[in-house]
Parts: sequence; C-alpha cells; structure tokens
Amino acid sequence: MSSITIDAARKESKINRNIYGHFSEHLGRCIYNGIFVGENSKIPNENGMRKDVVEALRNIQIPVLRWPGGCFADEYHWKDGIGPKETRKKMVNTNWGGVTEDNSFGTHEFMELCRQLGCQPYVNGNVGSGTVQEMSEWIEYMNFDGLSPMTELRKANGHAEAWGVKYFGVGNENWGCGGNMRPEYYADLFRRYQTFARNYGENKLFRIACGPNVDDYNWMDKVMASAAPFMDAITLHYYTVPGKWEDKGAATGFTEKEYYATLKKALFMEELVSNHTQIMNKYDPKHRIGLIVDEWGTWYNVEPGTNPGFLYQQNTMRDALVAALTLNIFNCHSDRVVMANIAQMVNVLQSVILTEGDKMLLTPTYHVFDLYKAHQDATLVDSYVETGKVGNENEEFPQMSVSASVDEKGVLHITAANAALTGSEPVECRILNKAAAKVSGRILTGAMDACNTFDAPNAVNIVPFEDIAVKGDTLTFTMPACSVVEITVE
Repeated sequence: MSSITIDAARKESKINRNIYGHFSEHLGRCIYNGIFVGENSKIPNENGMRKDVVEALRNIQIPVLRWPGGCFADEYHWKDGIGPKETRKKMVNTNWGGVTEDNSFGTHEFMELCRQLGCQPYVNGNVGSGTVQEMSEWIEYMNFDGLSPMTELRKANGHAEAWGVKYFGVGNENWGCGGNMRPEYYADLFRRYQTFARNYGENKLFRIACGPNVDDYNWMDKVMASAAPFMDAITLHYYTVPGKWEDKGAATGFTEKEYYATLKKALFMEELVSNHTQIMNKYDPKHRIGLIVDEWGTWYNVEPGTNPGFLYQQNTMRDALVAALTLNIFNCHSDRVVMANIAQMVNVLQSVILTEGDKMLLTPTYHVFDLYKAHQDATLVDSYVETGKVGNENEEFPQMSVSASVDEKGVLHITAANAALTGSEPVECRILNKAAAKVSGRILTGAMDACNTFDAPNAVNIVPFEDIAVKGDTLTFTMPACSVVEITVE
C-alpha cells in the first residue's frame, strides 16, 4: 500500500499556467498539415487552421505556444513570412529534412493561431544568423502602435493593431544549432540584443535568455553571472531518450526493461531543475528570474517508413507516464519554474495530437494534459508520499508520483501516477485541513504500449474513476498498474 498526506492549508507557490505550455516548430508535419492546412483546404479550417485540432487544443486550455523553433528559429528571417503568400521567399529547411519552406505560415498566421487557441504567443528570435536590427524590427512590428515604418508595414499586411507579444526568446540552443557559442560569448550577445528588444506602450517584454542543454551547469553559471540583470527568465532543454543518441529506441514494441529505463530517465528532470535552481539562486536569491523548460519530452527513433528529419513517432501509455511524472516535478518546483513547453504539439516527438490527411487522434499524452489542466494558476500545497520502488536492477525509483493544488474556489486537485506494470496499488490518502464534502475522479490507464491509432482512435481514453471511499479525512482507492489519475475534492 502507498500512503499520501496532503495539507491543504500549507500553501506553497503558485503553479504558473504556462507550465502547461506547448511548442510548435517548422519541423516535419507540425505546422504544415498538422495545424495549418491553408484556407483552400477541403479539411474544415478557419483562416487555414484545422478546426478539429484547434478545438481539441482549446479543450486542454493551452496557455502559451512557442514558435518558430527550435533550431529553425536561428535560421528564420521573419520578413520572409509576411505579405502576400505568393510573393514570400522560399528557403530550404536545413535542420529538418532539407525540405522547401514556403513561408506561408508566418507571423500573422501564428498570431491568428494563438487567437483561435486563446493562448499567449511565445516568439523565439534569431540570434544565430540574424542581426540586432532584424530582431528589434520584428518586436516593433508585433508590438508598436505608433507611427513607424514597421507599424505601417504591419498595417499594409492587414493588421492595424499591435499584438502585444509578451514572451520573447533571444536565441535558441546557441550552444549548438543556434551558433555553437561559448556561454561567455552568448551572454554578451544576449546583453546586446536584449537592449534593442524594446518595450512599447504598456506592454513589458518578458526577455528570455538561452539556457543550458541538460546538465551543462557551466553554461548556466556563466550566463547568469554575466547577464542575470538583463533577463526575466532563462531556458533549459532536456529530452528523455531511453537508448543512445544514435539509436534512441522504438516508440512502440519496447520491453518492460525499456519502459522502466525511460521513466527513470524522465525523473532526471528533478535533479536538473534542482541543480540549475541552486546556480540561479547564487545570482538571483529573490527568484525574480524564472526557469523555463521550453523543450522537454520523449525522443525515439522515427516511425519506420517516415522521413527521418520529420521526427514523427507514436505515443503510448509510457509517454503518458513520462508526461505525468514531469508535470508533477514542474508543479513541485513552481517557485522557480514559470513555463514549460512540451515538444512538440502535433506530429513531432511527444505530440498531444497526430494527424493523417483529414483524420486526427488524441494521444495518451494529450489526456494527461486534460487530467492536469486544473492545476493551472492554482496554488501548490504540501504533499508527501510513502510508496514502494519499481524499476530495473540498480535503477529503481518511487512507484507513485503526486502533486496537489488548491484553486481560487478552494477546490483541491490531486494528480497521481502509478508507474508499476504489475498489480494494482491500494492507496490511502489523508487530507489535512480540508473537508471532503464531494470527491470525484478521472483516470487514464492501459498496457504500457497501449496507443491510439487512426483505425482505433479511442483505444486509450479518460474514464471516470469512481471507486473512491471517503472516511473522515482519508480517501482510499486502488490505482491500476500504469495509470494516471486526477482526484477533485470539493
């Protein structure tokens, strides 16, 4: 048996809704054919955006969306993606598959997508191959309402009012595909570029610095030491890869050993966030600067027969568990983590949606975001778990993962994941300082490799979780193997 103790009165940090953010790059079929099909497509769309995809994403209340990359961001020149589509420049997407990018999805289209989703745009600027002037003019184009050449250009392209973009990234992965820079060099570039990333009107730009890859603590230290006063947040990238980088392992058909190895590697996020936070604390003890994990998720070998540069992979209950474990970690570090963006939203890596022609399906990862959406802007409360260990020999980890929050109406939301692959787990959950007048639940469960396909799109789905007994301040229930549950206590 596992035991959980939650103290609803012991409130900690606010869980920023942006922790449940997403990422859309010009990569494979994420943008084109995934989200954007064009106004003349036979697939139902509004201004070129697939209606079924937008409706599904609105359901999980996406708070923020990052674009245009990724590695693509540091070879993207924004003026190529504005104006009449027939006159926009074409380019080769050198990072992802060597395909032709026709720039039919640009700034205006991205802002329209965010409008339809009801989310905030997070725009990533080009430091690797772009100029200070180019970045400065892009921000002016998006955010200035006064008289200027960029304002007039925006109006000529059909949008009179400024969009008021808040979140702006100054470069991406500048330690790698964004320029192979040293941290000292990037820190100086960040200081320079952000100087010309102006605030316009009442809109204060939230300036985001490029942070480290995985456990590059030297990068975090050097950039924070030099540029901390000039940034509002700094990023971190970490992908869960069960195998080696050159052979990452398959998205389906994996073994129990590979399942546990994947979850163990996902839990490395806890160590990363903790260690990077310690470095940030040296230079920012008051936690003014946020940590943004704007690329995270599972990365496997691509599906057989697909373009290796498109990074298309299937999504199983294993991915659902990775998402649940990771989001619980972010919730519990919400004193420092202010945003996260799963990679990526549609048809790429750990997607929440897959499409094929006019067909669409929701992945197990999508359903985890559905189960967890009540945490957005709620207040983290103290939780403690006593549970057994699961995993491979010498690589064991806690069977249960939990986080809990209280929303503005006083409703308690508990999310729990059972990583075990065999047997059901009885759970005793004691709730302090909160009466359990009404309790309800939802659950996602299935075999470790269960997935949704276009022939069976609802094989893995959320169902009611009704077998919850309430006695005094204690809830008792049994979680199936390989499951994620949401419990609401009113």
